[in-house]
Order: sequence, then structure tokens, then C-alpha cells
Amino acid sequence: MSDLSVYVHIPFCARKCRYCGFYSVPPDAELLPSFLKAVSAELALYPFKPPVETLYIGGGSPSLIAADLLIPFLRQLIRQIGRVNEWTVEINPAQADPAMLAQFKELGVSRLSIGAQSFNQDDLAFLGRLHCVNDICRSVVLARDAGFDNIGLDLIYAIPGSALKTWKQTLQQAVDLGAEHLSVYSLTFEKNTPLWRDLQSGKVAPVDEDADRAMYDAAADLLTAAGFDQYEISNFARPGFQCRHNLRYWDNRPWIGLGPSAASWFSGRRTANLANLKKYIAAIEKKAFAFEQIQTPSPLQIACETAVLNLRKTAGINRQTFREQTGFDPFELFAQPIEQYTALGLLAADSVSIRLTCQALPIADSILCDFAEI
Repeated sequence: MSDLSVYVHIPFCARKCRYCGFYSVPPDAELLPSFLKAVSAELALYPFKPPVETLYIGGGSPSLIAADLLIPFLRQLIRQIGRVNEWTVEINPAQADPAMLAQFKELGVSRLSIGAQSFNQDDLAFLGRLHCVNDICRSVVLARDAGFDNIGLDLIYAIPGSALKTWKQTLQQAVDLGAEHLSVYSLTFEKNTPLWRDLQSGKVAPVDEDADRAMYDAAADLLTAAGFDQYEISNFARPGFQCRHNLRYWDNRPWIGLGPSAASWFSGRRTANLANLKKYIAAIEKKAFAFEQIQTPSPLQIACETAVLNLRKTAGINRQTFREQTGFDPFELFAQPIEQYTALGLLAADSVSIRLTCQALPIADSILCDFAEI
């Protein structure tokens, strides 16, 4: 396996959710074939040696594309990429289709990520989701029937109008459904989204910090008691079911991002594609990259980025791996913040690793900023 992952951004959504800051557009029947062809052509522009470690098809809503277009596209993609250790496809609960799921399994998809968000209908309505609670349950059942034994659910807490009690009920329902992986995120008000505009106008107010913290703590307690391992600030998995693709991001390993707005970390450069479907297709059709941004971080910047990403994992920074990857000794490079936060009980450090303590996880961002720049 080459030390590389591939992410594909499918930008189509039936309707944009109120909180979503990702680039997405309504499905366009005329542009769809050109888009799928462009993704394959973009991948061919990258000099890499297949096979790769992981493949992730996200969005947007990949499951919104009709099977007669999506399946041949995925088949072509895997021919270019080769065998992968983990292949994830995102599924919208309202779009789960038995035939498509069976075709995913036949192709070699090994993992599904389902955008559940909540098991409370009022929460789903507030977020602007098109699915209902029954759709979530149905999608998991259909996935099991298709043979999938690695299913992740995304959940959102700290939704205005929600309560700790209903959040605990959502968590319990997710556990009862038998999901192998749960990602739990506090609702964020992304700039220029409908939800952000409602915040600016005073139509909605964020959940207060104490309630947000109580919901985070409830997730950690309930999921740990249910047999999940918290392996990253917001991610929990049953033993053996950590998301390998996301772990590669937190390990700061290289990846290729395909599609409009997709980011890449490849050959020492961080790039981001144009967040415009038509312009993206036009660039690729000219056999050129569709980059909107290009950055070449210095070795010191890479070391700082790696430290921040590593510390999101509960395993933290492995000293030997960090030295091999960046050329720096983390204990020397970050001596000041390590001393400061160890004294406060927010970091634990030994000869092998540096990691956030349990009490530091809910306030990690305030700590990580001191590792971001040296």
C-alpha cells in the first residue's frame, strides 16, 4: 500500500441543511455525467502508485446519484486506485436503497457513514434535514441486510431548543441500533449559512456553554459505558472499528481530494479546489488542476500542524513517530506548552507520548492553539 488516501467530494444535495458550510448544489442532470468523468480525470493528473490505504466518498449526498451512473463511476475509480484497506461511502438516511447498497457491497465498499444527526424529530426539523427518525432505523436495517458490518452514525448535539434528556435518548437509540462507530459534534454556526444568518438576526441563540459541556460529557460517559472507545475528541468506536480514513487526517498523512472544494495534502503541498462545479469541470477538461489555493508549508509549520492533529486523538503524539515524520522532537519543540498544561493537569506526557487528559478534551481548542505556532 502506498502512504496515501483518496477523498471524493460529491457536491449534490436535494436541499442544503441550515447549518451546512460545505460546498453543495442541487443535482444537475446535465452536468452530472461531466462531473463524474472529471473526477476520474482529476485523479489521473496525480502521480501516485496504487493501491492506496483508504477511499472515502462523501459530500453532499453520494446516495442521491442514480445507481446507473454512480456504480460505473465507483467501478472506474477503484480500477484507478486499486485495492484499499477501508472504503467508506456516506449515505443519507432518506436515500437508502436496497439494490444500491447491495451493489456497494459487491464493489468492495467496507464501511457506511450515515448522516443521522438526531433521533429527535424536532431537532431534525430545526436542522433542515429531509429525513425522519424512521428513515435512520430503516437505513441501518437495509445496510445490515446488504451485509455491512461496519456502520457509522453522525450525531449533532447542542441544538437550540434541545435538552440533555433528549440528547441522551438520541445516544441510546444510536447504541441500540448497533452502530459500530459514532461521531458526535457540537452544532457550529458556520458563516453565511442560513443558521448563521438567523443567529445574527437574533432569531436563534446558541446553547449555553454549560449545557454544551454537559451534553459532551454525557456522550463520553454513556458511550464508554456501552463499550465504545473514545479515540478522538468527537469520535467513538467499538474495538476494531476506528475510522482509518479519518485517523490518517489526524496523523497528517497525505491524501488526494477530488471534486469541487476538495482539499489535498500531497507532495508537500496543501491545495484546495475551486468551490464551483462548472469552473471545476472546465479546468479538469483542459487537463489542468482546478486549484483555488496552493500552500507549501515549511518543515516547522508541518510539525506544528502534525502536533495539533495528533493531539485530537486520545493516543496523542507518539514521540518516535513524530520525530520520524517531521524531523523534530516534540518534547523539545513544544517544551513550553507541555510544561504549562501538564502543570494544569490538562496534558499527560511520558517518554513515549504527549496526550490531552480527559478533562482537557472538551476545551481542546484552547490548548491546541498553543501548539499551532511556535
